[in-house]
Amino acid sequence: MTAQHTPSTDPTNAAWSGLVTVDDTALAVTDTGGDGIPVVYLNGQFATQGYWRKTIAELGPGFRHITFDERARGKKSGLSADYSFAAAVRDVDAVLAARGVDRALLVGWSYGAVVGAHWAERNPERTIGAVLVDGAFPYDWLDDAMEARIRTLFKRLSWFMPLLRPTGLAPRMSAAQQAESNIELGKLSRERELGPVLDAISVPVRYVIASGTSFGSKRDEQEKIRGGLDSATTRNPNIRIGAKVASNHGAILRKDFRAIADSVREVATLDQR
Repeated sequence: MTAQHTPSTDPTNAAWSGLVTVDDTALAVTDTGGDGIPVVYLNGQFATQGYWRKTIAELGPGFRHITFDERARGKKSGLSADYSFAAAVRDVDAVLAARGVDRALLVGWSYGAVVGAHWAERNPERTIGAVLVDGAFPYDWLDDAMEARIRTLFKRLSWFMPLLRPTGLAPRMSAAQQAESNIELGKLSRERELGPVLDAISVPVRYVIASGTSFGSKRDEQEKIRGGLDSATTRNPNIRIGAKVASNHGAILRKDFRAIADSVREVATLDQR
């Protein structure tokens, strides 16, 4: 892995936006700078850094906010030959290294919550804590029927995805690549896979959990998945539920940004004790 700051100047805590090269691609990064606690935001699987706008505004300039678009997401991040989960975790390292940040507070939504959980478990000395938003639930939701359903869904969506890509609202990945990414997430979310990761986390973690269903889910599927967290909070006292909010998975960043910000403040306060 190579990480390079573009343009080639030494990373500082000054406000900056630009491209950070990693592996065979480049990621669009925005850093508000400042002397506050660095907060790095990890997006949903096919979302962009713009989704965090309300949370960042609520937290204000007392924090240093670092956002980025993953590979082939948004308008500027480049294409890649590797859209794996391992690459997503490496990208966190690349962004922090490029911005000269040694320790950060992680905030991840959905897929980004799983990335945040893995990164926090692997890097406790570099992690102030984590706020995981309606994601990183250890639950066996992927079976053969679900895998087929995922492939069918992305195949059906493929006809209008090219229309959205110029706006940055859809990833510049093929339908097959998107499906494989979602299936990999299902495998990583299995209790035997994600459970040990959560058990080993040694920094403060707060979950902000949505309610009800959202696009692509049926009946009470998502509530059952969220219930998988109960065993993790029982086994690991570092992990707690910060809030259970009324909005669904897709609306939580837009409607419940204050609850997310409250959990960020709580985790930040714990680091100062």
